[in-house]
Amino acid sequence: MRIAVTTAVAFLSLAATPIAAQEERPVEEQIGAGGRPVGANWSRSPVYGQSGMAATAHPLATQIALDILKAGGSAVDAAIAANAALGLMEPTGNGIGGDLFAIVYDPRTDQLYGINGSGRSPRGQTLNQLRARLGDRQSIPPVGPLPVTVPGTVDAWFALHGRFGELSMTDILAPTISYAEEGHPVAPVIAMYLDRSLRAYTSRLEEFDFDFSNARSTYFADGTAPETGEIFRNPDLARTLTAIARDGRDAFYEGDLAETMVTYLQRQGSAFTVADFAAHTSEWVDPACAEYRNGYELCELPPNSQGFAALQMVNILRNVDLSQWERGSPEVLHYITEAKRLAYADVARFYADPHFSEFPTELLTTEYGAERFGLIDPDRATPEFGPGEPKLEGEGDTTYLTVTDKNGMMVSLIQSNYRGMGGGLVPDGLGFMFQDRGELFSLDPAHPNAYEPGKRPFQTIIPAFVKKDGEPFMTLGLMGGGMQPQGHVQVLINMADFGMNIQEAGDAARMNHDGGRQPTEPLEGPAADPLGTLNVEPGIPLETIERLREMGHRVRVVSNGIMFGGYQAIARDPETGVYAGATEMRKDGQASGY
Repeated sequence: MRIAVTTAVAFLSLAATPIAAQEERPVEEQIGAGGRPVGANWSRSPVYGQSGMAATAHPLATQIALDILKAGGSAVDAAIAANAALGLMEPTGNGIGGDLFAIVYDPRTDQLYGINGSGRSPRGQTLNQLRARLGDRQSIPPVGPLPVTVPGTVDAWFALHGRFGELSMTDILAPTISYAEEGHPVAPVIAMYLDRSLRAYTSRLEEFDFDFSNARSTYFADGTAPETGEIFRNPDLARTLTAIARDGRDAFYEGDLAETMVTYLQRQGSAFTVADFAAHTSEWVDPACAEYRNGYELCELPPNSQGFAALQMVNILRNVDLSQWERGSPEVLHYITEAKRLAYADVARFYADPHFSEFPTELLTTEYGAERFGLIDPDRATPEFGPGEPKLEGEGDTTYLTVTDKNGMMVSLIQSNYRGMGGGLVPDGLGFMFQDRGELFSLDPAHPNAYEPGKRPFQTIIPAFVKKDGEPFMTLGLMGGGMQPQGHVQVLINMADFGMNIQEAGDAARMNHDGGRQPTEPLEGPAADPLGTLNVEPGIPLETIERLREMGHRVRVVSNGIMFGGYQAIARDPETGVYAGATEMRKDGQASGY
């Protein structure tokens, strides 16, 4: 009843406002949301299906995934098809110039399989040579040839397909090739990101010397970004995908496509060779899981990704019962924030390519989590946390998708070019942009994440998987740089502690703590921003924000949703096998099943 009264008062207040004053405000500020007969008013119903489900950041990609499932494809086939489509339709978040990570649950073996499809630095370039190319700069730039690493996505597609695929890659890539040739209407949020990207690259051209001409002709042909509903075509990408479908993985890493990419990169001043591309391989890895409470376990992939940061947060937060407070209370947000800061102090110190620096597994023990929890002051924000003594971050642009099939296979897949659309470089005639993931290397030679030849940089992109009572339960992903581990944990808390359904758990207002020591900073010396900033969405109560500030947190309210990621998830009922899918309002996405 209180909601109805508040709505009526707001309406009466609006009615009394002069028309001219009303016109000064956007319409979304002139009227609020409606009500719902069931569930939270700020959410919507999950989507249910029995034979298959897909949730992606674009409705057309979701439809493509379902079409592949209905044609007899596996969940992996459908995930690859959707990923290819998103590289065309959501180039602001991903593409075949980037990297890929995935977790696959295979019902035939009852096992989780992880794949690390991240690329490496040039094998013929040392740190000293890189420093010489950087000149006076103290970090790797976000654009140009220097942050480029070998794109790992295509190899990961074929590795996944070789193990779990049913249909041919020709059939899997055919829908995207058709859309690339004939065009598709640009979605609203993606249109906003395209415009934002163009403005960012235009600004960076004033600071950095890099070739943007191919990117401009591919994505911004008339000098402006495509608008919502405008038909966008990418015939160059269609030809590239056709070659990959016809000639396989080697077409990209050893054939004419590789020659074109390397020739272009070398013209920009890159140290890459065709041999660097030919030598690239994905790596099968074992996911690790951490038990939270009420039977929920969160599973993530190991470094060089940041997935284990979410497990560290779980091991810290399992020492306090957050359900004793309201979800939007200052206590809950304080503990989540401090747990994130503690975990990221270790991320900045220890997370790197494990082939160059061994990961200290003690960081994942419940004993270590309890020890770190003991450092949290329940009443005040600690000014700075240092890393533990066991025997990264930034706003990234990413896409996450998940697909499940009639046999119970569940795929959690994330793919990205990193910051923005990538480093601004589009190889001649190929229709995609190279990633700028190498920006995340440290230039401190003593750092585990230091740049070295043939090394994978620290990675922000992480798919997740949730078990319930020891059984496979839910795929989960939440795009957006350093938001990802803390987003995974917030969704888990929403479900395990506060009983939200899979859709509500993603729609609820989020927090994003930004700052603290970074994986790119030198080991010695103070962090640039040790306390960091606690960003919250408008759904967090005002009294909570005021109390957090009194506790010493630097709090900022951000209303556009950009930094809080993009959520997709699918849960499977272990008794009936029925799937529940979810996406959210912060993206253009759609969850759908059959």
